[in-house]
Amino acid sequence: MRKWLCGMAVAAAAGSAVAAPDLSDRRDFDFADRGFLGTRDDPKITAADGRLVWDLSAYDFLKGDAPPSVNPSLWRQSQLLAKNGLFKVADGVWQVRGFDLANATFIAGKSGWIVIDPLTSAETAKAALDLANARLGARPVVAIIYTHSHVDHFGGARGIVTQADLDAGRVQVIAPEGFLEHAVSENIIAGPAMQRRATYQFGSFLPKGPAGQVNAGIGMAVSAGTQTLVPPNVDVVRTGQTLTVDGVRMEFQLTPNTEAPAEMNIYLPDLKALCLAENANATMHNVLTPRGALVRDAKVWADSLTESLRLYGDRTDVVFTSHAWPRFGRAAIADYVAKHRDAYKYLHDQTVRLMNDGLTGAEIANRLKLPEVLDREWYNRGYYGTVSFNSRAVYQRYMGWYDANPVNLAPLEPADESARYVAAMGGPAKVLAEARKAFEAGDDRWAATLANRLVLADAKDTEARGLLARIYERQAAGAESALWRNMYLAGAHELREGVPKAGGRGASSELVRNTPTGMLLDLLSVRLDPAKSKGQSAVVDLIFPERKERFRVSVRNDVLTWEADPKGDAADGAVTLPRAQFLAAALAGAPAPAGAEPLGRLLGWLSAPRADFPIVTR
Repeated sequence: MRKWLCGMAVAAAAGSAVAAPDLSDRRDFDFADRGFLGTRDDPKITAADGRLVWDLSAYDFLKGDAPPSVNPSLWRQSQLLAKNGLFKVADGVWQVRGFDLANATFIAGKSGWIVIDPLTSAETAKAALDLANARLGARPVVAIIYTHSHVDHFGGARGIVTQADLDAGRVQVIAPEGFLEHAVSENIIAGPAMQRRATYQFGSFLPKGPAGQVNAGIGMAVSAGTQTLVPPNVDVVRTGQTLTVDGVRMEFQLTPNTEAPAEMNIYLPDLKALCLAENANATMHNVLTPRGALVRDAKVWADSLTESLRLYGDRTDVVFTSHAWPRFGRAAIADYVAKHRDAYKYLHDQTVRLMNDGLTGAEIANRLKLPEVLDREWYNRGYYGTVSFNSRAVYQRYMGWYDANPVNLAPLEPADESARYVAAMGGPAKVLAEARKAFEAGDDRWAATLANRLVLADAKDTEARGLLARIYERQAAGAESALWRNMYLAGAHELREGVPKAGGRGASSELVRNTPTGMLLDLLSVRLDPAKSKGQSAVVDLIFPERKERFRVSVRNDVLTWEADPKGDAADGAVTLPRAQFLAAALAGAPAPAGAEPLGRLLGWLSAPRADFPIVTR
């Protein structure tokens, strides 16, 4: 194995400490290989229309030592995550891993399968179930358990159950309290921006290979199939709640506002097995995901793991999670959970300490690193979240974006500011020369700063774009974080090729169907374009008879508001129609119902979000 990459500059840029863990340590490989029973004969999983949803052979290039284009630590993580197939975890518990970003866990009940987290897509979930049935004997799915409210853990549900079985009550669907609200709401208001940024985070448009995408930190990638949602019919409302599901006893620990706003851990007392959902991982996780989200609470996250240790630590022989591989043996499990907890707690506490000493988010990010005893554990490395990014998230949670320096009260727009910087430094030629000098000296962060100023000042400057792309590619080669690598390479791709025309995947019809009407009206409010409404007013009552709902939508002062069950007769008109027809007109460009002039006028003031906005070539 070649030397650890590029010294302090690369380590700081990748958000990790300089010292590498022991690359000869094979315990994770032993854990990841344990219980392997086989995988699919056909590596390609396709949709009904023939589209490729997932390719198990896409990462066959991950052989041998790391090439110069990939950080050795990240290469190792890729080799581990790429292991795919059916694995026995404990008596009566198996996982299908490597078929999507997350794992699907199969528990044998008295009469059928209990499935924890049915992946992102119906196609990959069905492939996982087919593999389990082929290797272990066919069983019906009698229960689905969602550990939390992110789509990679529920989107494949309709690939493993039928509506007829759901209607007949033959399938329990179990989830933590608040699951449905959070599952449908996370991507509503800021969905278009999140989806565009997610293409950078996951490297969606990058080729897979040593010069491209090698993994997504907690899994290999996000599958490209059909996202679905089966609403839960059993809620877990408190820690300590117990259920017997098809003969299998379960205890639950609610962990809200940790990795997700609605999340829970699951303990199987008869099997001495603990599912820690996505609260524990084979990497440091994100306190703030780069695609964008509300900042998570690192302290609450750490406290939940403390509670897990207290509740289950002395009676657990195997821990399995929603991503990556299990861990075996009480001593190894206790050490893992405690040190993983300590990484989040240290991150929180020391960021706050430095914040209270007057350091800004950027200063803390450049100075903070984990203690060696925590940093040397592979599961605390920054393949997904990083200390650098997460420390700024903790700062943001408490302090917001403002650093208290008055110069930042009214900042210039980046393009304007960059043009002035370039002029003040003697013009584009001089700045380009300085950027090249820094790049040749290996000072990539400064070189990128200078080249980025040039590109922002003039997006048509091909020399600056080419240099910045080269810088990003070298930063990608050094990055231990899979997400940082993907984002560097996505930036280089945009600089060289322009913005990809295909936008991010929109919300599935089932997510929309399960979204409360009020949330969807909130979505319309952030699509109102004042340049179109121009101070005009409209008040429309919307009546959805199949839902027994009535809403009054008002536009005044270039602001859209709504109220449910309005009183009085103050509307310009009332429109009775199925909600689906209204949403088709409001969100998909279908014509407004004939004769509904006030509604048609109001909908004409909305603008569709831009799915392919530039990020580095603004």
